[in-house]
Amino acid sequence: MEHLEIERKFLVLSDAYKQEATSQIRIAQGFLNTDPERTVRVRIKGDKGFLTVKGASNASGTTRFEWETEISLHEATNLIDLCEDVILEKVRFEVPSGKHLFEVDEFLGENKGLIVAEVELNHEDEVFEKPKWLGEEVTGQSKYYNSQLSKNPFTQW
Repeated sequence: MEHLEIERKFLVLSDAYKQEATSQIRIAQGFLNTDPERTVRVRIKGDKGFLTVKGASNASGTTRFEWETEISLHEATNLIDLCEDVILEKVRFEVPSGKHLFEVDEFLGENKGLIVAEVELNHEDEVFEKPKWLGEEVTGQSKYYNSQLSKNPFTQW
């Protein structure tokens, strides 16, 4: 199937990733639909807008269909107004590690205190270098999905 996203997700042990980051950007995102079979996300990343559709995850939680397209900032702003209640806000740090790039999300607002790192892979059993600051793997644990964090924020756990 085309448009497969294969990623693993981890908690972060320390803020050492900040010294290794090559970029950081603020992200606001909302969900038009959070059904586990298909989520529809609107994201404002810096000064760009994106619309993303994700399918259900496979049994291991590492692989699922993902389709994304860039939309205008104006369109994204209008669509955010139509989203379900909670708009997630976070700062994303891009951190290279070996041949891979980790995206480390430091959540704000009702999810403040949660820091999650994701690495995209070409296949599920691909080997990658684990940075020292990488903690427990939470791949496939739905409570860490952004769509679920919008319904059940980290500060309420």
